[in-house]
Amino acid sequence: MPTAVQKNLVISNEKYASSFTEALEGKLPLPPAKKYLVVTCMDARIDPASAFGINLGDAHVIRNAGGSAKDALRSIVISEQLLGTTEILLVKHTDCGMLTFSNNDAHQLVEKNLGAGVQEELKGLDFLPFPELDQAVKDDLAFLEASRLIPGEVAVSGWVYDVGSGKVRPVA
Repeated sequence: MPTAVQKNLVISNEKYASSFTEALEGKLPLPPAKKYLVVTCMDARIDPASAFGINLGDAHVIRNAGGSAKDALRSIVISEQLLGTTEILLVKHTDCGMLTFSNNDAHQLVEKNLGAGVQEELKGLDFLPFPELDQAVKDDLAFLEASRLIPGEVAVSGWVYDVGSGKVRPVA
C-alpha cells in the first residue's frame, strides 16, 4: 500500500512530466553545461535551484547533512574527473542541525533508538558535526584545497546561506 508521500510523488511527477519536453529537458547532455558543482546541506529549507540560480542541466548539486565536503568527495571526484566540472561552490547555512550535537551525542541517540546491536556499525562513524559555522566552511575549503583529488586549477569557494533571509555571503 503506497504511503501518502509516495502518492504525492506520483501525482507531482505526473504534473511535471505533462509539461516536460523531450526536445528540451529530455535532450540535455550528461555533463553540466556551466561546469560547476554545488555542495550544500540536505536541509529542506534550502532550494538550491531557486536560491543559487541553477537551471536544469547547469550544475551538479551534491547534498548531505551539513554540506560536508568530506562526505561529498566521491561525488566531487566523479563530477570533475568524469563529467568535466571545474568549479566547486561549498554552501553551508545558518541554523544548521549539525551545529546542535556532537558525535558522542549522535552515537548515544542512535544506540538508544536502535539498540546495542548497532554498536559495531556505529564504530568509527563520523557524523561530521561542527560547533562553528564559518570555521566549518573554512575547514572544508582547506580539506578540498589539500586534497590531491581536487586539481589546483579547480576554483573552490565557500559560502553561508542565511535560512532567514535567503541571502548568501562569502566566507574567506
